[in-house]
Amino acid sequence: MTDVSTNETTTPAPRLTDERVLVLDFGSQYAQLIARRVREQNVYCEIVRHDITAERIKELAPVGIILSGGPSSVYADGAPQCDPGLFELGVPVLGICYGMQLACKALGGDVKNVTSREYGRAHCDVVDDSDLFHNVAPQTEVWMSHGDQVTDIAEGFIALANTPTCPYAAVRHKSLPVYGLQFHPEVTHSVDGKRVLGNFLHEVCKATGAWRLGDFADEMIARVREQVGSDRVICGLSGGVDSAVVAALLAKAIGPQLSCILVDNGLLRKGEQEAVVREFSDHFKTDLHVVEAEEQFLRVLSGVSDPQEKRRRIGNEFIECFKAEAAKVEGARFLAQGTLYPDVIESGAAVDGPADTIKLHHNVGGLPAELGFELVEPLRDLFKDEVRRLGLQLGLPEEIVWRHPFPGPGLAVRCLGEITKEKLETLREADDIVVGEIKAAGLYRDTSQAFAVLLPVQSVGVMGDSRTYENALAVRCVNTDDFMTADWSHLPHALLAKISTRVINEVKGVNRVVYDISSKPPATIEWE
Repeated sequence: MTDVSTNETTTPAPRLTDERVLVLDFGSQYAQLIARRVREQNVYCEIVRHDITAERIKELAPVGIILSGGPSSVYADGAPQCDPGLFELGVPVLGICYGMQLACKALGGDVKNVTSREYGRAHCDVVDDSDLFHNVAPQTEVWMSHGDQVTDIAEGFIALANTPTCPYAAVRHKSLPVYGLQFHPEVTHSVDGKRVLGNFLHEVCKATGAWRLGDFADEMIARVREQVGSDRVICGLSGGVDSAVVAALLAKAIGPQLSCILVDNGLLRKGEQEAVVREFSDHFKTDLHVVEAEEQFLRVLSGVSDPQEKRRRIGNEFIECFKAEAAKVEGARFLAQGTLYPDVIESGAAVDGPADTIKLHHNVGGLPAELGFELVEPLRDLFKDEVRRLGLQLGLPEEIVWRHPFPGPGLAVRCLGEITKEKLETLREADDIVVGEIKAAGLYRDTSQAFAVLLPVQSVGVMGDSRTYENALAVRCVNTDDFMTADWSHLPHALLAKISTRVINEVKGVNRVVYDISSKPPATIEWE
């Protein structure tokens, strides 16, 4: 396999299992969720382009094919289509929403826009409890999201389920192994969705469910050893989950051949450097290089308040620091990156996808090709939740594995306006209180991201008998499954009050704390 961003050889995709399911992506916001749900059933799954050829599918030899949903209408000009030959391969096919409409239309049915659209929960009556609906209650609740629906299934199909406004909520072909669901079984709102999807995988596709994450780790360790040989590998550490799991995996695979580099740019969270040193010097016994670069980063950020300019300068300075330290590692030929499967999918570099460059923010600081390293990307076939599970299997502590995401530019994009060392210290102390109290309340794992934002706003306050004019601090805490959309976390008022009291009493320079109750969209999770 060739990495499209560097034209260098990257880690070969592991032979994870003899069984695989292909998800053809028609632009659904749930395509990745479908793949994750399949893997949760211990069946390996890959997302591919919607227009993959039937011949290529035959070469990949999947046990099943899933056609995802999508925002288009199947009858519209330019709507994404699949190779009709895939229905003749004898491989079981499950169409979901748009995928169902596409399958039914391709096999003689009719799809139209209807006045009785369904969005949200719907009551579904099962009329055929074989195959997909085996052991599913006669009445169940499903999640709908469609304006079009199949209005005529032709003679080849039979109905399996319906809702009050959708006569063909589920169908199957009489002679071909083709099934369709108008609802979304992959979302938690479909009460029996997991069972329906499991029935397709195990009853229809006859998948054994033999794929295990531990097998992936063993396979990947063997692949890394084969790729690297006796050469050295450099891994950039950030304190985040992905880079930590990559480093842990490589430490087990090649031990003393691994050198890790942590660039402390002065924009890390409190205790970040110490935690990384403790884990990768003391525990994994890795050759760890720590670059103390706070002063030079503060120098290049001096007087800069524009968010994008901050990011650009931080990225450029990071590359220079990393390049200088990497040059000190003798015999280094490979660079390890924490690229995940969603990164590959979003960049268009998945199987049979257009080979565009992986987004810079997914790389280790956006390191350029001229560094001259070949890439090692051992996690590129995994989703985030799988990476966390793998980290625990590799012996990483829960406090690292379950850390909330942290932006590449670090605290620079949470310290609004111009950056100074004093502001960063204020923010770092406040952030530590926010996260610490959420952990103490047992809610850290129940939230997706929690942090403090230092605002470029001063307000009047009273402390003791004195009038103050100090900074305002915002607390941001969200819940999300995919970070594409998010809702603010409804933390207990008593917890918010405790956070506010501690920050104002203990962090010099802050006299006001506010809680951000904006959802994404329209707001973003980060403030800059």
